Amino acid sequence: MADAFILDALRTPRGRRRGALAEVHPVQLAGGLLGALAGRGIDADRIDDVVLGTVSAVGEQGGVLARAAVHAGGLPDTVPGMQVNRYCASGLEAVTTAAGRVAAGFDQLIVAGGVESMSRVPLGSDGGPYAIDPATLLPWSLIPQGVSADAIASLDGFTREDVDAYAAQSQQRAATAWERGGFARSIVPVTGEGGVVLLERDEHVRPGTTTEALAGLAPAFAAFGEAGFDALVRERHPEIDRVEHVHTAGNSSGIVDGAGLVVIGSGEAASSLGLAPRARIVAATSVGSDPTLMLTGPVAATEKVLARAGLSHDDIDLYEINEAFASVVLHWLRETGVDPERTNVSGGAIALGHPLGATGAMLLGMALDELERRDQQRALVSLCVGGGMASAMIIERLGALPRRRAEPLDRLEG
Repeated sequence: MADAFILDALRTPRGRRRGALAEVHPVQLAGGLLGALAGRGIDADRIDDVVLGTVSAVGEQGGVLARAAVHAGGLPDTVPGMQVNRYCASGLEAVTTAAGRVAAGFDQLIVAGGVESMSRVPLGSDGGPYAIDPATLLPWSLIPQGVSADAIASLDGFTREDVDAYAAQSQQRAATAWERGGFARSIVPVTGEGGVVLLERDEHVRPGTTTEALAGLAPAFAAFGEAGFDALVRERHPEIDRVEHVHTAGNSSGIVDGAGLVVIGSGEAASSLGLAPRARIVAATSVGSDPTLMLTGPVAATEKVLARAGLSHDDIDLYEINEAFASVVLHWLRETGVDPERTNVSGGAIALGHPLGATGAMLLGMALDELERRDQQRALVSLCVGGGMASAMIIERLGALPRRRAEPLDRLEG
């Protein structure tokens, strides 16, 4: 199989729920990014497909949003569109799907990523058996994700002070990244009628956030626990004597709007477009995990994708582990032993926000921008997924002085 390369990555700023992007249709969020590709050397006539992840695919995000975004972005009618959903990893799954098709030789150039307007299409709008059907929910011991995050913190002994300290660090790192221009290459401002700029910076970041301020926030998921989900946790995991509800709005991922794209191409496509590939995709995978402690999956996904690539933790320079909740990353750090100074170095979803379907693509772009800034070689991205799943991908920057090359790409799993 051939290599699949990342030719470019771009994203909108993340807009706070009911904030600057609340009046922007999700088709326009994605379409605006697609329209920006021409200015980055991507010939729209060469695009074989647009693959977008969207979690709440209903209402304004229903149908095949990617095809509507093709038209909104001014791409030719010859470009089709496709929608995928693996909950919070949908954006990464879209990139994995595109990379597999390019590596197999089926296509030469695919734009992949995701979009989510959580202001206009609230989380859970699409319903589904995991959310509303006790016959599905209870036999699998599925619980609200926030209760799962609290259960993980309780199991590992992470206190409210621990998760708040992590959240404050995320805010500080995100603010620092903005100050040093760390997101400048990828950000495409969102504009309205007449070219008026609606948003050009991530709106959810709160510079100056302190642990003292975070300590004043009320637990967000205690009521769910009291409604019976704490008892379900103890039944499934008797080693957890008591679920301590330590997660709040301040140490959980922000609810935001946004879109992100990654341009995936073959070596032939890059050459014909006159573009130097920025990175190659080394390996990708997804796993299933405990449906009650559903947010622990990134540990297994990390180990599986490293094994597939023939790499060890020491071969990875940077890690992006989605900050769905603070305990997700703290648990991953504890289990893997990875240096926290190599993990989420530009902040994460606690500070920047988590536009569900788009986050995986955004994390890839963040990782690649930072690899280039530091002149480093490899990054690993992983996201936990509702229902007990996780996805991961390793990318290898081109142009860095290699310590050693990873094993050739032989298979990509979704």
